Amino acid sequence: MIPSPAISTLNLGPFTIHFYALSIILGITVAIYVGRKRYKLLGGNPDEVSDAAIWAVPFGIIGGRIYHVITSPQLYFGANGNPLDALRIWKGGLGIWGAISLGAFGAFIYFRKNKTTLNFSTFLDALAPGVLLAQAIGRIGNWFNQELFGKPTNLVWGLEIKPSKRPVGYEQFLTFHPTFLYELLWCLFIAILLIKLPGYLRKIPSKSGDIFVMYIFGYSMGRLWIESLRIDEANLILGLRLNIWVSITAIISSTIYLILTRARKKPTNHNVSS
Repeated sequence: MIPSPAISTLNLGPFTIHFYALSIILGITVAIYVGRKRYKLLGGNPDEVSDAAIWAVPFGIIGGRIYHVITSPQLYFGANGNPLDALRIWKGGLGIWGAISLGAFGAFIYFRKNKTTLNFSTFLDALAPGVLLAQAIGRIGNWFNQELFGKPTNLVWGLEIKPSKRPVGYEQFLTFHPTFLYELLWCLFIAILLIKLPGYLRKIPSKSGDIFVMYIFGYSMGRLWIESLRIDEANLILGLRLNIWVSITAIISSTIYLILTRARKKPTNHNVSS
């Protein structure tokens, strides 16, 4: 089995360091580093990525938290919930769709307010693989918090969860699917594909922004089956978890967009390979 960490925080005098928060910070740092490198290879000024991050990061964190609270209101406003917990981000709970949507909006504000070397859609293309790497690193924080795991399993990589962290009705089970690990590996896989894709895109019509849309498509495909394994509380629509419906919507929307893009005649040369 995969053991769960005995601790999720580190106390240094009056300060408490949460490993979940460290995972998020490390992920953001990697995303900016990879984004700068790719943006420069596309002909842009890499400092624009760092400057855009000043807008995108806080917007993304706020958006991710808002999405999480809206889609899991019972955790904060239910019978046993505490509304103030909605502000305690370090305890976990950032919805990726809210983070991406509002984070992208924050970066868009920066591009509208400033004269940049490349356009906003090219910026999104440059950033997409790094965002996936950030998501992968962020999932390590879920391991420290013993959260976002899946159904009980006897597989050799089953995750051991201590009794106090097991959901109601699952107290008798010892090991569960490490769905955050599945998502971590899936994000790494899609990130590698996106880094290698430009070499193939030279042969077919494409435009700036396509790589980012492919990120949405690829991540959603993985989230679809990973979400179906999870047993944490979630709102249901027609018997399916809300995030499954969001993933289906993202898959359909990105597919339609890419089909329409392929129908365009003028290609954009993507030369980023690392």
